Order: sequence, then C-alpha cells, then structure tokens
Amino acid sequence: MSQLALSRPSPEEAAPFYHDYISKVAGEQIGRYLSETLEALERLAAPLDEAAARARYAPGKWSVKEVVGHVTDAERIFAYRLMRIARGDTTPLPGFDENAYVPAGDFDARPLASLVAEFRTVRSSTIALMNGLPSGAWSRSGEASGATISARALAYIIVGHLVHHSGVLRERYRLSPARAGATA
Repeated sequence: MSQLALSRPSPEEAAPFYHDYISKVAGEQIGRYLSETLEALERLAAPLDEAAARARYAPGKWSVKEVVGHVTDAERIFAYRLMRIARGDTTPLPGFDENAYVPAGDFDARPLASLVAEFRTVRSSTIALMNGLPSGAWSRSGEASGATISARALAYIIVGHLVHHSGVLRERYRLSPARAGATA
C-alpha cells in the first residue's frame, strides 16, 4: 500500500464542479485511499453474475458494467491530465463526454471480471504514477476542460470519483458485498 499523503487542495485548485469529488475524500492519505477504494469496488462487483451486472436501476441509466467501464475511462483521463500537469506541461487539455464514451465502450458485451481486472490495472498504473512524482509536482497547475486544475486536486478527484460511483452502486443499485446479485 502506498504511503502517499497530500494536503487537501484549496478551492481555487479545481473548478467548482470537481469540489464534490474532492469533498468525498475523508483525509490526506491518498495512497491508502487509492488501494482501499479499489478493493471496495472489487468487493461490490464480486457477488454479481453477468445478468445482475447488466442491470440498470432505472431506464436510461448505466448498467453496473457501464459504471465500471466509466470509472476506468475517467481514471485514465484524470491520470493522463495529472501526468501532463505534474510534468509542467501547460498545454490546455480538452474535456470529454462520458455520455458518449460509455456507449462506445460497449461494456455490457464484456465479462464483468474483465472490466474489474482492467480497472485494477489502470488503478495500479495510477498508483505507480503518483508514487513516482517528485514533491514539487503536486503544486503545479494546468488547464483541463477550460478550467485551472492542480496535480494535487487531480489526485483527490481520482479518489473521490470512485468513492462517488461506489456510493451510487451501493445506494441506487443496492449492491453490497454480502448480497450476491442484488440490484434495484
């Protein structure tokens, strides 16, 4: 488990729309949270069979598989932004439309175990990236999606984004590691 700890980003280090994700991170132990949130997602997905993983809590909402695919896509993008900004690259980075990415990913056609394994690989890469950054990199800022964002804020956003979606899986899909195949 990574020992990475980062002070909380100030409000001006990220656009207001990211503040909800940042606020979902309880403390400063980012390294520990990266591992814990990965393991929590794996425990939520473990009891599901393929039919339950394709379930949606309401019409027009993503399936569990699509949620897992989305968090993987988003983590790749956030980690890429983090790397660019941490390396001092000031090139403005574009936004992305998650509502276009999810259907293009065709996640429901893949086994849930494959999607979870892919997320584990992406998260492992994110952990390695963060562990390898020099301390001065965390205060660097750049532009993504038309707004200023710091490397430190991106670390918090990466953790908070998965906390958010894991909460949705528990609350809206009624998933729990103790209830196999439970969906709303």
